[in-house]
Amino acid sequence: MRRLNRKQTLKVVKEMDAFPKIPDSYVQTSTSGATVSILSFALIGILVLSELIYYSETTMKYEYNVDTELESKLKINLDVTVAMKCESLGADVLDLTGNSISTQGSIKEDSVFFEMTPQQRRWQKMVKTVKSSLDKEKALQHLLFKTGFSSKPTAAPVSSGNQRNKPAANACRFHGTIEVNKVAGNFHITAGRSIPHPRGHAHLSAGINTKDYNFSHRIDHLSFGDPVRGIINPLDGEEKVTQSTMQMFQYFIQIVPTRVNTWQARADTGQFAVTERERIINHDSGSHGVAGIFFKYDLTSIMVKVTEERQPFSQLLIRLCGIVGGIFATSGMLHGLVGFLVDLWMTRVKGNQQELSNHVHPQAQLPPQDIPLQQLDRDLPEQESPLPVNLISTDR
Repeated sequence: MRRLNRKQTLKVVKEMDAFPKIPDSYVQTSTSGATVSILSFALIGILVLSELIYYSETTMKYEYNVDTELESKLKINLDVTVAMKCESLGADVLDLTGNSISTQGSIKEDSVFFEMTPQQRRWQKMVKTVKSSLDKEKALQHLLFKTGFSSKPTAAPVSSGNQRNKPAANACRFHGTIEVNKVAGNFHITAGRSIPHPRGHAHLSAGINTKDYNFSHRIDHLSFGDPVRGIINPLDGEEKVTQSTMQMFQYFIQIVPTRVNTWQARADTGQFAVTERERIINHDSGSHGVAGIFFKYDLTSIMVKVTEERQPFSQLLIRLCGIVGGIFATSGMLHGLVGFLVDLWMTRVKGNQQELSNHVHPQAQLPPQDIPLQQLDRDLPEQESPLPVNLISTDR
């Protein structure tokens, strides 16, 4: 009984087969079918390879959210060289809330030469070339995100202030990282040391002659957030030279907090755009202010989250199945259509040839004539006439 039920079950399952098998004796191969099969397999291989390459690549996804991390700190990373001695300069930060943040201990001051060495010149030229390329090709920034900033360091070569056969250093290099509140602020370098003040801060520059002012400067690096290698910022490699002793340089910076989360890198950095302005301080002509270098920064309320994504593996399988099935189905339909058109054309050609071969004029037949019987006997006494005749009698 069990065997009978098993046989019936197998029979029912076989009847439900949606892919009936065709006996080999019914299958007929052809050269055209083999050619279509080879082309189909080649096309399938090319498309499958392209899909695998596309699956191995990733895409950058940008999300824009409101920045709610107001209690966190903002890092300012800088490397600025000013054409004045360190004893005559002071640097500090004054934020929007009125807090004055001293740079002592976080920003280092080194006595150097303002004139660049050949190595520094080559580095500056390289940085400007990369910046111009970044302005044209935004995909380079995506490449930096994907590679995890695994490129060469972008720090400028340092020139020592104790070079041979040269006088004492004539410039001061400010470099390091300072943490400030995450609010708008003003980082500046002016003449005189910064001193605390109940209503803010002040710079003690009474002992410095204004004729010795020279705020020509070079910005080797300026960035916000976590210091990461491989990124060229908008102000890197900038150099400003002035002949005026009372020159004010202003940089208005708009910072966009950016969180990078890729397969190779994780960093909280800050992209920024900058607007430059410079003018000469002349109180007699109404141009008031303080000579120096001022970086006025402000933060947007939007945070950009950069994540690296890859298409799901299930989507890859679906695309591969669609490629294989679609090419086989399409190639079969095209092969059948071409075969039908060729057969139709050959049938018409054979029909035209047969009509031409059968187009022969038949032998003309004479119409039946009324011939007298006596005349027929005299003309053909012993032969049977091949022509149809109507025998009539002349006796009537």
